[in-house]
Amino acid sequence: QVQVGESGGGLVRAGDSLRLSCTASGRSFSRYAMGWFRQAPGKEREFVAAIGGGAITTDYGDSVKGRFTISRDDAENTVYLQMNSLKPEDTALYYCATRSVPWIARYDHEWPYWGQGTQVTVSP
Repeated sequence: QVQVGESGGGLVRAGDSLRLSCTASGRSFSRYAMGWFRQAPGKEREFVAAIGGGAITTDYGDSVKGRFTISRDDAENTVYLQMNSLKPEDTALYYCATRSVPWIARYDHEWPYWGQGTQVTVSP
């Protein structure tokens, strides 16, 4: 059974940085894509970033491109989301997800395994 867990959320001010971490267990980690999504109150879940198996490919949502960086440490079974220049509109519950294939996708229905989420709140 695949289990996904996020950590690293918190309350920060606009312009600050924050790094989220996500671990996945229950199967081989390095082969498979990992992704981050977020959901703000009253809004649909939004694609943030993804990294493919072997870290060959990455993709970012338009609203975070240039500010957020996704990376993975396969030795630690961990994927990171480095978030810089945070804005109040980045406030959301951030979810980590994984797939059973190495390539990435932008639609949440293509990701079968999810964590519980970690809250990021950015004050003005």
